[in-house]
Amino acid sequence: MFFSFQSCEDDKEANLSNVAVPVTQSIADFRASVKVQEPRTIQESGKIYAWKDYIFINDKNEGVHIIDNTDPFNPQNIKFLKIPRNMDIAIKNEKLYADNGMDLVVFDISNIDKISEVGRVQDVFPNYYATAPEGVSYVDFASFDPSQEVIIGYLIEKRKIEYARDDSPMPEFANGDSGGGTTGTGGSMARFSLNDNYLYVADESSLSAFDISTPSNPIRISNEYIGWQIETIFNYQDHLYLGSSTGMYIYSIENPEKPEKLSFLQHVLGCDPVVVKDNYAYVTIRGGNACGQDLNQLEIVDISDKAQPEVVGTYGMVSPYGLGVKDNWLFVCDGSAGLKIFGIENTPNLEYIDQFNNINTYDVIPLDERLLMVGDNILSQYSYKGNEINLISTFNLN
Repeated sequence: MFFSFQSCEDDKEANLSNVAVPVTQSIADFRASVKVQEPRTIQESGKIYAWKDYIFINDKNEGVHIIDNTDPFNPQNIKFLKIPRNMDIAIKNEKLYADNGMDLVVFDISNIDKISEVGRVQDVFPNYYATAPEGVSYVDFASFDPSQEVIIGYLIEKRKIEYARDDSPMPEFANGDSGGGTTGTGGSMARFSLNDNYLYVADESSLSAFDISTPSNPIRISNEYIGWQIETIFNYQDHLYLGSSTGMYIYSIENPEKPEKLSFLQHVLGCDPVVVKDNYAYVTIRGGNACGQDLNQLEIVDISDKAQPEVVGTYGMVSPYGLGVKDNWLFVCDGSAGLKIFGIENTPNLEYIDQFNNINTYDVIPLDERLLMVGDNILSQYSYKGNEINLISTFNLN
């Protein structure tokens, strides 16, 4: 009798599926939830951005941590800018631009102790809903109204398979109306890029150009569909280089109000940031997870002819993420394999220079005097000394 009962229980469990039920917030409350808060520990470090003596570190989908880096040997976590569904920022003329879900929001950071929201452009980005947790078979959108609500999380319920199935269409999500000096510096994982009085933003499928000549009142002047799974954007000499899961796009911004597509270089399916120096683009391709396959490599692309880029070199990697270039050095964040440094003087033939092991790396920014690197919720800073790179400090964000 015991085994019979256990078998029935097993059959019952076999007929249950994990169903994700959206946890929602009204759009009005979502927009009003942006706040300047006291410093807090980071949950999942994302992209990194440098401006003056400050470092801004994205906490994925949560907001931005502000680090006072006046003393690189002793950085201080001073504020948290709560921006739900934030993935990127850019700074120009003491204005910080950030994505807040479907909106572009502008902050005045002229006084870092009195940051304030000074502008917002509503419904200019696709209102992507938060990704459902792993192991979920279905998402129950039955009671979700995307015209009034934003998904901020999910509850997981066990339901019978027959009740979990739902052949109704997915909800329609709003898609809008279809350095140095005073500008900051972002890493290779960025989706925001500044050029003079223009801000370029790559979302998952399109490229938008904003006129920011009136900083608190950005105006979107163009929006072009590009393709699927656009991931990064890099600006170099009046050209934008967009990394996607399928390849690299090159756009001219000689007419800054309307970027013009020049070419697309296809590669194997994989996550793909890009940096550029002179006539070469350096592209890391990471496989595994949602990126499509298990190939991990660094590709070198000859871009002397922007209309016909050509792969001229390939180097195997472990799990590459962001990368950066300064002078004749290329820095590659190779995930669990650490930070790798190459000489690029004889590109496409790279010279292995050094490697920092025992750290998990994600994004890197080579500044004039220091190298900033973030990974595993740790901010690391390195100094350039002659032909050497030396670690000067680490800062745990937890």
